[in-house]
Amino acid sequence: MRPRRRVRGPVLGVLVLAAVFAVLQLANVTGRDTPDTKNYLSYALSLSGRSTHEVATATIDYVCASRAERARRDQSVHVIRFHRPDPTAAVTAECREREWAALRPRLTAGQEGGHTLPYMSERFMAIFEARPGYPAFLVPFVLAFGPAWGLWAAGVVIAGAGGVLVFLVLRTLAVPVPLALTGQALYYVLPCGTTAMRPMTEGLLMALTLAAVWGCALVLRAGRPRAGLTLVAGCLLALFTVKHSQALFLGLALAAAGAVLALRRHRRRRRRPGGPAPREVLALAAVGLAGAAVTLLLARLLHYPSEADSLQDLLTGHYARPDRVHPWPEFWQLQGNFWVEWLRRQAGQPLFVAALAAGAWGALRRGGAVGVFLVAAACTGIMTQAGHPDINIWGERLIVLAWLLPVAGVPLLLEPVVRGGRVPAPVRGRVERAEAVG
Repeated sequence: MRPRRRVRGPVLGVLVLAAVFAVLQLANVTGRDTPDTKNYLSYALSLSGRSTHEVATATIDYVCASRAERARRDQSVHVIRFHRPDPTAAVTAECREREWAALRPRLTAGQEGGHTLPYMSERFMAIFEARPGYPAFLVPFVLAFGPAWGLWAAGVVIAGAGGVLVFLVLRTLAVPVPLALTGQALYYVLPCGTTAMRPMTEGLLMALTLAAVWGCALVLRAGRPRAGLTLVAGCLLALFTVKHSQALFLGLALAAAGAVLALRRHRRRRRRPGGPAPREVLALAAVGLAGAAVTLLLARLLHYPSEADSLQDLLTGHYARPDRVHPWPEFWQLQGNFWVEWLRRQAGQPLFVAALAAGAWGALRRGGAVGVFLVAAACTGIMTQAGHPDINIWGERLIVLAWLLPVAGVPLLLEPVVRGGRVPAPVRGRVERAEAVG
């Protein structure tokens, strides 16, 4: 009976945290959408078999209801306009008129390049056509609950799964249950949870990236190389369908982390001959490199938007202006300006930078080789932001993957405090083996 109780307690804690998070999300069933949400929703509705007109009607109704809800909330707390009549009907009517005015001429002209509605040019919409994974995930939720509740339920599942994966990663690293639950809670209360609830790809990207980190932990700590490598490869493949640039970044990051660990181990062996070769690390690096290579190959074969297309999209305001003749010099100038301004803003509110530093310290000091892969995975958020140096993008959502570092790294940093500086013998053996690999 005792082993069963040990298992039941952590599972109950994980479920309670996820349930509390889900209940809190009822405060905002609507009003979470962003400008890109209508592209993903229309894609999902199209996959469900609806006609173009039905897709357009349902998508516009969802977007306008969301905008009207935000307008109602904003007016209710406005110090001047709070006593005025409910603006819901007026905002909804105005929104529908504006959305149909933008969409109807393109539909009449026959601009139907794929599953998404032609809100903008075909070049811009091709970006979303290359991301079928997230809309496909939405289909059962939208069919079962409709657009509003379907997107909300999908967000709860994605965000909840991300927190559970944090718990699994930390437990595989032999972190005590209270600290593993702390990591899950941090995922929910930090920007990870907020962003994961947005009807966009970032939540699914974080969940798949965490699953890949868990795969690394299974290989290096749990002694399950086949399961871990399969999980990492599967996550890279799934990421390709959700957002192929993230599959490329994560593959390169894992390959770089494996190369760094292998090089460090090689130098140690030169000083002290003998000891096992880091086969597990090299295997993870090989899977990451293969994932990056396959991503590039498939993207070319499927004619997905390239880095040149992404660059022109950035510098022309989503193709609203003529293409830049010399985009790369302009991009590097913007890149430098962006990070100077970003650092200036972070200096005024240094929580993110401080959390990154604490997370990195915990991951590298206590996580062993897995900690290096965790740092590499979190760096994909910085890589994504560097690819789109736009300071005006909502909520710093592009860099949100970097928050995975403090989410998992801070509990690792606190582990000696909880244990009182002692590490149990079974855990010590696993740590020593991991350090031998790393």
